[in-house]
Amino acid sequence: MLDGWFLWFILFWVVVLVGLFAIGGFFMFRKFLKLFPKEDGKSIIDWEEYYVNESLHLWDDQAKALLEELCSPVPELFRPVAKQKIGAKIGQLALEEKLDKVDLDVIIRGYIIATPKRDHRFLRKKLAEMEIDVEPYEEFFLLSAK
Repeated sequence: MLDGWFLWFILFWVVVLVGLFAIGGFFMFRKFLKLFPKEDGKSIIDWEEYYVNESLHLWDDQAKALLEELCSPVPELFRPVAKQKIGAKIGQLALEEKLDKVDLDVIIRGYIIATPKRDHRFLRKKLAEMEIDVEPYEEFFLLSAK
């Protein structure tokens, strides 16, 4: 009788561990795919680092604080990755538009484009809390990442 219970216990943990390894492997594999070079010879991560480094001089303390405030709903574990991705998109827009500094407009546009559609509800809520009108940015909600 005890042997049957113990076998079910072992089987349960085998299933749980295989499931957890599969979930972890999935996320590691996604990160691994971002490291592969594209046609231009640079990976997604390389381009993110490039845009962040090239636009670093355009960021002032107020812009950094605004990005930090907008990223506050992101869980703390994922916040550095989110800030890297969003900051890269903001930097890309600022460099392409040859701006002198990163301002509110480019931060909001870059944030909208860089975030997936499922996060737009939280972004709209955060912008409403900050009393920022989203009406001028509606077109960018359509351009955002999938």
